[in-house]
This record gives sequence, structure tokens and C-alpha cells, in this order.
Amino acid sequence: MNELQFQSDIEKLIEILPLRIKRNLEEGLLNDAIEIVLDIGRIPEIRLGNGKILSIGNDNITREDLDFITKQLPEFTHDNRSGIAGTLHRISAIRNRQGNIVGLTCRIGRVVTGTIECIRDFVVQNKSILFLGRPGVGKTTKLREITRLMADELGKRVVVVDTSNEIAGDGDVAHHAIGKARRMQVAQPEFQKDIMIEAVENHTPEVIVVDEIGTELEAAAARTIAERGVMLIATAHGNTLDNLIKNPTLSDLIGGIDTVTLGDDEAKHRGCQKTVLERQKQPTFDIVIEIIDRNTLAIYKDSATAVDYILRSWPIQPEIRKVDGNYKEKKPETNILKEVEKLEQKVQEASKSPLSFGFNRQAYIKENKKHKKIYIYAVSRSIVDKLIERLDIDATIVRNVEEADFVIAHKNFAKGGTKILSVANEYRLPVFFVRTNSMSQIQRVLKEALNLTQENQEIQRLTNYKDSTELALDETNAAIAKLSEGAELVELQPQDQHVRKLQHELVEAHGFKSKSIGEGNNRRLQVFKDE
Repeated sequence: MNELQFQSDIEKLIEILPLRIKRNLEEGLLNDAIEIVLDIGRIPEIRLGNGKILSIGNDNITREDLDFITKQLPEFTHDNRSGIAGTLHRISAIRNRQGNIVGLTCRIGRVVTGTIECIRDFVVQNKSILFLGRPGVGKTTKLREITRLMADELGKRVVVVDTSNEIAGDGDVAHHAIGKARRMQVAQPEFQKDIMIEAVENHTPEVIVVDEIGTELEAAAARTIAERGVMLIATAHGNTLDNLIKNPTLSDLIGGIDTVTLGDDEAKHRGCQKTVLERQKQPTFDIVIEIIDRNTLAIYKDSATAVDYILRSWPIQPEIRKVDGNYKEKKPETNILKEVEKLEQKVQEASKSPLSFGFNRQAYIKENKKHKKIYIYAVSRSIVDKLIERLDIDATIVRNVEEADFVIAHKNFAKGGTKILSVANEYRLPVFFVRTNSMSQIQRVLKEALNLTQENQEIQRLTNYKDSTELALDETNAAIAKLSEGAELVELQPQDQHVRKLQHELVEAHGFKSKSIGEGNNRRLQVFKDE
């Protein structure tokens, strides 16, 4: 939408406001506004995109003010929403117990372009994509821009299932923001599932776009659409993929989650309890994108693999992209599991014996990125710079944690960096800790973070199935599972000092306590709940 079109749409919103409110609107005040809030007995407010709230004048809103506005709007739907024909503005009502309107939220709709350039290479792959994120981070904006890209630039048959006219605006004529795509309106939210199926059966779309899948029946309708070979672009309730996995109503979108009982041998191999969660089937959506904020996206390019890793508590890092970053379209990367199969084949050839089923894959599956950005906290920069040069690493140290691929922090100063570590967690960044600022310690952690090991070393480690450290940590995970199921105390096998430290850290990370007992070669951990 150009500036002239935006001003025209804003004028249409201003026209429905009472005269005394119009007089207090300064020119350009609504350019950065998200919504206008009008409640009986309160001064009207404007909420801006930066979080600020501005008052409009000094007079409280009256019932007459609200009546003046509502008389100019189409009748409110069952979900208390209305709009202004030809615009993307949404007017939502708050009612009292008698059903009378006592408040209005006038959400300002605008078309923002350029928000999907950083994920364009995923969008053009003809794979179904699911967007997650809290309200107000721009999910619907991205749907609108993808719709226009698909319909206009790629020439696909696109149908928008538009509940409450969220995507294509109010009125019988769809807003130009969706380009040549067709729009099917949904009279009431509970009918969305029916319109989704109707769109497939009656209008032969190649792509269906739908906002806010929120019920089990809508999730089932989405699966039906995907199984018919139609590309589906949608949003769903939930901020993260982990939230979606834990939501029994919507988990079918990512394959459905079922409880499985493992045999004794398999549970021992995995180092877990016998009852585990498994994905039931192929996900409805091939790609899941978490919108962290308006400028930052976390992308799981293979949703099936991502769900499997999360269910097994394996570490997985989504690809972080910035809306204002520079991205070139690239070919889809080779499926990570295929790479694992190749590595397994090499292992089998080297050992001339089958590879044991339960080896820990996550230690060896790393995304290959040529250039790395490192954020350091309380760690010697001069030493890190020397190591980057000495090891001939293509990496740089960045000033902002949001720009980094991973974080290296000093363990003893971790409490002081709570905010930084919190941001790292929000952006799904791996954090590696050093205990001292010695070169050897930092070099070891840097190599671990960058996975600087030779392939033959990896194959040798895989051939040996699991080293003693990995087995000890598997035993620790099994003990943690027992505590979660109600056990009060679990005693582990004796280990050396280095392994015990790792065990202590693992136990602490899961919210339990541990202490070392015994002497010499019999030194071992007791794991227990906090008293």
C-alpha cells in the first residue's frame, strides 16, 4: 500500500469518529498507531507501535459517542467484530451483561511490504507453512503478503478463507492487498472449518490461506486440505512449536502426539523412561515459522524432524532470520536425516557390523554454516580473537546477542548476565560456558560450539556406539525421569570428577538437586528432589 492509499484508508476511519475526537487528532498522529481505544467513562486513547499510550483530549467517552460510531458500521458479527468497507481496519466491541456496547477497539489495518523477503526461498518451495506467534507480531500481515506473492507473481490459484474479514478487509470487494487471490468470507468463526473444505471442493485452489486455526475440527480440515495436495499457508494459536506440541487440540497440525511404551532394551538405549511421547504421522505443515518479534523469525525447515527432536529432548536450533536482513533465494538444503543415513552407512562400512540402533544423533547433526557470529559474555575477547585466527575459523564477534549464532559465557558470571542469557534463550541461541578465561578452556568450548572435529573421529566415536560420558549422561536422564514420576532419590553409578560435573549441571537444568557421595573410585551422585 502506498502512502496515498494509507492516508485514504486512515481518513475513512477518522470519518466515523465523533467530531470532538477528530478535533484532538493531530496530523500524522495515527501513522504509527496500532489501535484507538474508546471506553465509556474514560478518556479515549491511541496505542502506538512502540508501546506508548497517548490520550486524545480530556473528555470521557459517552454512550452517545459509541452510538455515533456503531450506526456508521455494518452489523457486528457473533464475535463482536465489524469493519469499514474497502479498508483493513477492524472495529471490535465490548458489551455489558445486557448486551449493550460499552467499549470499542478500532484496530488500524495497514499493508506492510517486505516482511517476507527473508523467507521468500521457503515460500516458493510449494510447501505448507504454519506461522506461530503472540498477537500483534504481524502474522496476518505476512499471510497477506504471501497471498499477493502467490497470486500475482507466481500466478497460482489462491483462495483466502477470511474469518471476520481479517485478511482482505471488510465489504464485498476484497482489499487490493491480496492481489488477484479470491476471498471466501466466513460469517461466524465456528463455520471456518466448513468454508475451508468448501474452498477445496468447489474452487480448485492450488493454495489456501487461513488465519488462526484454533480448534480440533479446523486442524482436521487443514489435514484434509494438505492430503489433497493443496499448499496451505496458515497461522495457529500458540507462540512456539513447543507450545503446539503440548496443545492436544492442535497437535495434529504437526503430526499428532501419542504415548508409546518402549521395551526394556530400547528404553535403556535411549536412556529414558519406558513411557515416551512419539509423533503419530506426517505433519500437516512441512515448515513451521515462529515470529519472535516483528523483525525476527525462527524457522524449522523440516517440521517432522523438529518435532521428533523436541519430543526426545534433543537439542535443535531453528534458523534465525531478520526481516531487514539480506537474503538470496537458495535451493532447499538436503534433508538432515538423509545426511545421518549417509554417515551411518560410512560407520557400518568402517566397522563391518550393524550400527546399534539407539546412538545419540544430536551430537553429530549440525547445520553447516560457513560464517559464524559469536557473542561473548565475561570471556576474554583477545583470546577468542587469537583462537579465531589460529584455528583459521570464518567467524566474527558481534556486539548484539540478537545477531549471534551462539553465545560463549563465563560460568562464574552467569547470574550477572541473566538478561543476555534470557535474550539468547528467546532467540533459540545455544549457550556454551567456560569456567576460566584460559586459552585452553576457551579453545575447547569454541571447538565444541563450532563442531571442529574430523569426520573420521566422528565415525570412530559412532562405531564405539556411546562413550562412557554419554552413557553416564543417559543414566542421569533416566534418573531425572524417575524423579519426575515420583521417586524421591536415585543413586547413579560411580564416575570421574569431569563426568560428575556434567551430571550435576544436567540435574540442575531440570530443576532437581544432586550431591556427590563415596570416596575415590566409588565417588558417585545422588539425585533427589528439592526439599
